[in-house]
Amino acid sequence: MFDPLYATDGESFRPVRQMMEGLVGFKPGTADVEPKLAESWTNSADGLTWNFKIRQGVTFHDGTKLDAAAVCYNLDRMYSQTGAGATQAQYWADNMGGFKGQKDDAGKDVPSLYKSCTADGDTAVVKISAYTSKFPALLGLPSFSIQSPTALKKYDANNVQASGEAFTYPAYAMEHPTGTGPMQFGKYDKTNGVIELDRYDGYWGDKATVSKILFKVIPDETARKQALQAGTIDGYDLPNPADWDSLKADYNLLIRPAFNILYLGIDMKNNPALKDLKVRQAIAYALNRKDFVASQLPEGATVALNNYPDTVDGWTKDVEPYDYNPDKAKQLLTEAGQTNLTLNFWWPTEVSRPYMPDPKSVFTAFSADLQAVGIKLNVTSKPWNGGYLDGVEANKPDLFFLGWTGDYNTPDNFLGGSLALNNPENRFDTGSQPWGKTLASEVAAADAEPDTAKRNAMYVELNKKLASEYLPDIPISSSPPALVLAKNVTGVVASPLTDEDYAHAVIGQK
Repeated sequence: MFDPLYATDGESFRPVRQMMEGLVGFKPGTADVEPKLAESWTNSADGLTWNFKIRQGVTFHDGTKLDAAAVCYNLDRMYSQTGAGATQAQYWADNMGGFKGQKDDAGKDVPSLYKSCTADGDTAVVKISAYTSKFPALLGLPSFSIQSPTALKKYDANNVQASGEAFTYPAYAMEHPTGTGPMQFGKYDKTNGVIELDRYDGYWGDKATVSKILFKVIPDETARKQALQAGTIDGYDLPNPADWDSLKADYNLLIRPAFNILYLGIDMKNNPALKDLKVRQAIAYALNRKDFVASQLPEGATVALNNYPDTVDGWTKDVEPYDYNPDKAKQLLTEAGQTNLTLNFWWPTEVSRPYMPDPKSVFTAFSADLQAVGIKLNVTSKPWNGGYLDGVEANKPDLFFLGWTGDYNTPDNFLGGSLALNNPENRFDTGSQPWGKTLASEVAAADAEPDTAKRNAMYVELNKKLASEYLPDIPISSSPPALVLAKNVTGVVASPLTDEDYAHAVIGQK
């Protein structure tokens, strides 16, 4: 599925980033915002009106022209999602809030950050409802890429349908994604798991240096390494840290900055025991995170104290660290009356993530820790995109592994990302956990504070409370993921956002 509006994972965004662009982008190798389809912008003093001057001479892959009207069509299209489309447009919901006309259970409008977009000559005037620290950076998200209005209409892009627990997508998403990037969609061989992108010779910037890019799905990490060694692929993402030293000798190993978080999620909806803070603290004390980081993660990885890396504003070391202490964990379980606790523990297969290159080893380490303090586990493993993510969203596991690679450099991006702390209805039983709504309001208040110093102080206090009072999850680690390429492939800059540009790679002689 290649319509980024409905995508939520890095693997889907990987080809999209070569084909599509947003109003803003990010400087190569950083999380710093730079102009992209908007060549410049200004904003009102209150941060509620943004004037984006649209770059001239840009065409979509179908030959139609990019202009301010096309930008507004895209934003209005995103805002106007209904039914299954609204369900799948998760990045919009997480970052912008409600959709046009959307009501909550009480019949009230679901608040939306987005208000309107108006074309004024070559300027798109975007109005939002409240100040937010993440604007305009959030417009650089792949999900908010600007796509051809002509193609969106022609191929019925909004016609997403629910099919049992899955979804079916229209022709646009499967065969005709149409952006402005240096590469354009070629074809998708679903049987062999190969996505083909072709150079777009009408690109407004530097033309692609490669004529084609093939993305091949190889679920097993060892098989990916063997394919590189055999020369059948030119590179792969997320090599196992244990292989880094050997790979450096014969390949280009690019190490990204650690701009991610791995956490143990706790779902409190179905297991009353988890609503007790002492039980959640016991789980935290049971995890030997220091040993895990030292033995299984690469140099530069750290035990996570907050729910985001220490390079992000508002991070603080002054939180409850939950150092490994199995005796303390047993004590807390006893005090909570949970010496015979059983939890449903899920872990994902068929995936490598920047924060979790080998999910099985993560599960093995921490499941042993939990069982060592007397917690019994009902274990379930499912493919990442074959039941795992859907199961987590449906509140099926009590414990699960997830994480987040930052989309841009703000605390709200991490706290409101896969953690969804700005929407406690997902994992918290707010009937018995009223702090869930308090937490959501605190996350929103910090993001809405325009004074940088005050905002950072609010995040420091919020991080302290997340560790001591709320503990909705257990932060585990931040880790520098790597990308490995053949020796003759150069010119690719490692990105903390996994936003690598492969279209301008330089391919030398082997």
